[in-house]
Amino acid sequence: MTFIEGAGHSLGPIVAVFLLAAGIALLLTPIVRRTVRRHGIVDRPDARRINTRPIPRAGGVAIAVGFLAVAVPFTLLNETAHWVPVPLNISVGDLFALFAGGAVAALVGLLDDLFDLRARWQLLGQVLLALGAAALGVTITLINNPFSNAPIRLEPFAVGFTVFWIVGMINSINWIDGLDGLSTGVALIASVTLGILSLTTKVSQPLISVLCFALAGALLGFLRWNFHPARIFSGTSGVQFVGYTLAVLSILGSAKVAVALLVLGVPIIDTFWIIVGRLSQRRSPFTPDRSHIHHRLLDLGLSHRNTVLFIYAMCVALGVVALLVQEVTQAYAFISLFIIAGLILFGPTRGAFDRPEELEADSYDAGPERPASPPGNTASSS
Repeated sequence: MTFIEGAGHSLGPIVAVFLLAAGIALLLTPIVRRTVRRHGIVDRPDARRINTRPIPRAGGVAIAVGFLAVAVPFTLLNETAHWVPVPLNISVGDLFALFAGGAVAALVGLLDDLFDLRARWQLLGQVLLALGAAALGVTITLINNPFSNAPIRLEPFAVGFTVFWIVGMINSINWIDGLDGLSTGVALIASVTLGILSLTTKVSQPLISVLCFALAGALLGFLRWNFHPARIFSGTSGVQFVGYTLAVLSILGSAKVAVALLVLGVPIIDTFWIIVGRLSQRRSPFTPDRSHIHHRLLDLGLSHRNTVLFIYAMCVALGVVALLVQEVTQAYAFISLFIIAGLILFGPTRGAFDRPEELEADSYDAGPERPASPPGNTASSS
């Protein structure tokens, strides 16, 4: 891993946006919590959830505001102040897609937190968000080939692959959001990893690094209130915003798509194997059960907190691999994780797939009508 020349000059802006975004999210989250509680926007205990008391949701608003309130002004002021260089391959349309699209994603998610939109409308909203990003120029045209120096070109399928990536990223964050602080922490680790990678000669995008650390700061500020025992859940507003923003940030610099695939390997592979397991039982991929990796770890005897910390550790390890090794080793790491996750989720514990009546705790599997339904972190035992 080799950093770009002058990377040290970016550290000041990085630290500044990180702390500012973290401070805004930290201070805003209790305000959001009081507001949504006053309006009855809470998760109430029922047969499908293990939280024992009503927990406010829609905390993702604080994450979105924390990021946008820092990232947008910084980007505008940087045009004249030149704190960090702007890569030539990043256009105004790209940045507009990142900021405006993220705001719309949070808004659509907030509407779902408020009104429990049907799954078909949520999915439609996700597809439209992805198509909007593609129309503004955010597309995946090539990815690194881990087994060759020649990249894999995707021009004929760029729009379709981009839509698949953004929608898939949102729903992968959805489905890992089953324990207090789990999806927030995983996204935080991914943001930091992508931010560091953006300062290396492999990517060379210091502005994107600053934006990644702004997102990481907002996530950290929110995590203070979301970690076990959670006092607020991110809800669909948070999941939609974080999933969309991470997806776009990873696209802005094609080398980061493969890295994001590895760093977010746990939720991505968990999602894949859950779908395979449910389809193998001739059930809808969205049928509730207790087959996610965090449920498997809980069933093995780990506590709520230790399960979350264990998955954090897995993501950190994958992040280090992504930063320090060559593409071929990244590919081997991803394949190894893929196989291990398959053995855990579809092997000795496949009995969980045979018990659909054991409703899983995370509300993102609310049945065929709700593949991405709110709110987040509904497995809280707080």
